[in-house]
Amino acid sequence: MLIFCVLVYMAATVAIGLYASMRVKDSKDFMVAGRSLPLYMNFACVFATWFGAETVLSVSATFAKDGLGAVSGDPFGASMCLCFVAFFFAKTFYRLELLTIGDYYHLRYGKFVEVITSLGIASSYLGWTSAQLSALGLVINVLFPEYLSLNQSIMVGAAIVTIYTMFGGMWSVALTDVIQTVAIVVGLILVAALLGHRAGGIDVVIDHAYRAGKLNLFPHVTASAWLIAIGQFITMALGSIPQQDVFQRVTSAKNEKTALIGTFGGGVFYFFFAFVPMFIAYSAMLIDPSLVELFQSEDTRVVQQILPSLVLKATPIWCQVLFFGALMSAILSTASGTLLAPASVLTENVLRVFLTRLKLTDRAMLMMLRSLLVLVAIVATTMAVNSNQTMYEMVEAGYSVTLVVAFVPLVFGIYWKRATTQGAVFSILLAVPVWLGFKYSYFDEGSQEIWRCVPPQLYGLAASILGMLIGSMMPNWIQHRQADHSEIANRRSPAAGH
Repeated sequence: MLIFCVLVYMAATVAIGLYASMRVKDSKDFMVAGRSLPLYMNFACVFATWFGAETVLSVSATFAKDGLGAVSGDPFGASMCLCFVAFFFAKTFYRLELLTIGDYYHLRYGKFVEVITSLGIASSYLGWTSAQLSALGLVINVLFPEYLSLNQSIMVGAAIVTIYTMFGGMWSVALTDVIQTVAIVVGLILVAALLGHRAGGIDVVIDHAYRAGKLNLFPHVTASAWLIAIGQFITMALGSIPQQDVFQRVTSAKNEKTALIGTFGGGVFYFFFAFVPMFIAYSAMLIDPSLVELFQSEDTRVVQQILPSLVLKATPIWCQVLFFGALMSAILSTASGTLLAPASVLTENVLRVFLTRLKLTDRAMLMMLRSLLVLVAIVATTMAVNSNQTMYEMVEAGYSVTLVVAFVPLVFGIYWKRATTQGAVFSILLAVPVWLGFKYSYFDEGSQEIWRCVPPQLYGLAASILGMLIGSMMPNWIQHRQADHSEIANRRSPAAGH
């Protein structure tokens, strides 16, 4: 019964994605759904894309093991990011009427900065996409252990997500996200109610977590632990702002007001609802104390099996259907968005820059966009098969890239009139080697020397700010005339113009 329901659900998701392809006429439809999403769809896209496998499986397990102090990045930093975007970036993004966030860097700083930041943004998605594909493979493997290995399950899951996203683009993401949001909310609330009751009641679970110190936001007693928590928060809160999936959800709204309300509402709802899987995971530990043994495994990914293992062993079939339906919804909604985003940036802001003279038609660019989406899927699947990191670690690693490379040029470009192309170039050229140098040569979270405990991406962020200030205030050796919308529209076919 469970397997049948999962198969039907996955088939329905693919069908919806293929149906959405009927609405895709050009790259604008494919990437931002024609800038026409109503509030409820915009809200669902923001929430469903953020609420992924790492929230249900990895963040919840991390909380069960180490408490709220260990999840400062997600949901605290992640939800704060969406609030920042809503109030400080949504209007700017929407008014510019661009297809990708890479277009902004072109307008403000020129082609060189556009290409470099776009490559950084696209590469940052590989870890996040790999996390979703790993989770999808884990679920498929749990359901079909006799037929598929974990690696085979990951490849099957990747193929499913790639197919419906490749054809429907942002329209498939939007339509499936609405359905998946309902499945996530209804499914997890009912599962939480059942497991909470079996654990002795909601009050018993919360009281036990409180007495165990799990609800303490600041449980750390060492400077190293504090620095790690701060680094995680900043990485998620700021590093995920210059991301194509966030940009797409803002600019897919039908108007500016919808973009602001949908993004803020999605962020607030995400923050509160993220505590539901944490509650479920902690209830699972109280119901079956033997699950604590998973924390001792040398393979850090094993801890992510807490929820699926308990649900399969100790709940009725209807609960299993709801849980795995919600889990599959969370994974599919996020995975589709994380495949579409890097493919969009690479096509529009890397390949198109070098292929401008060819004057490719929009149909040709749409085909190239879909081809790159498949390529991204192949690379992410390869990483998922070979990685032993938890989903939480994969996501944080990805956002470190954009924090160092793309965040400062974006913020200073919007809010500091004196920011120049030279400043952006200095920012990137100084930040990347500083970040990588500390990451691979000096960082040691167990060191007694405080400076070696600081997360490397924070050194990179500081260097990025310094480079922007120095480069912008020095004599301007790198001349750049700020572009306008017509320049970007001209390098696209007329059908793709704004």
